[in-house]
Amino acid sequence: MHGHGPLKIGGKELHSRLIVGTGKYPDFPTMQKALEASGTDMVTVAVRRVNLDRTQESLLDYIDLKRYTLLPNTAGCYSADEAIKYSRLAREVGMSNLVKLEVIGDQRTLFPDNEELLKATKILVKDGFIVMPYTNDDPIMAKKLEDAGAAAVMPLGAPIGSGLGIRNPHNIAIILQMIQVPIIVDAGVGTASDAAIAMELGADGVLMNTAIAGAKDPVKMAEAMRKAVEAGHLAYLAGRIPKKSYASASTTMEGMIE
Repeated sequence: MHGHGPLKIGGKELHSRLIVGTGKYPDFPTMQKALEASGTDMVTVAVRRVNLDRTQESLLDYIDLKRYTLLPNTAGCYSADEAIKYSRLAREVGMSNLVKLEVIGDQRTLFPDNEELLKATKILVKDGFIVMPYTNDDPIMAKKLEDAGAAAVMPLGAPIGSGLGIRNPHNIAIILQMIQVPIIVDAGVGTASDAAIAMELGADGVLMNTAIAGAKDPVKMAEAMRKAVEAGHLAYLAGRIPKKSYASASTTMEGMIE
């Protein structure tokens, strides 16, 4: 059941339900402090944008791999073949066999190309990868990705970097009902309340980058996001009261002296 028990992906148990990106920070030391403030166990790194040969300064120099699980991502890939190539490259240099799989279909909106995404998922699963595909908030595609062997499915809340929040909570709720693997809401979070809403829906976790890295104070925002994810998850477990059209008094008239 989503949201209950520890979050496990590919046999690895995560204590934090917040996954944090490593791009767009003002500098590497700020990124380092924000990761610590977020309480995250898993950080995602764009394979195409990192210096893998380590001959020059790299953001990998600022990530404690004893503390954080590395999640390579295929950001910037526009075909299944390209995404497969960079996933294999990341594994070959020892980054991880985990992959946040992105196959972008349009340069302006950065929406996923789900046809190519599904193709890449099938191939990488057969190749022994633990695949976490980033997809639209489409319940049918989410089910197809689960059937293809995805270890988790990552539907967007809104377009990448938009900060619009969870634009279609009903689709996220349907996805949560339809599939069994962990659901990580990815992309579109702008502030702490967006993260809390995703978790209140029953999502197993939230992944974000721009909302933290692009904030005026990334370290404070990272702490806010940590607390929001924890609060939203706790509220989901507690079970909210039903919504009503009319008022319902906190104190009844029964037993009161006139």
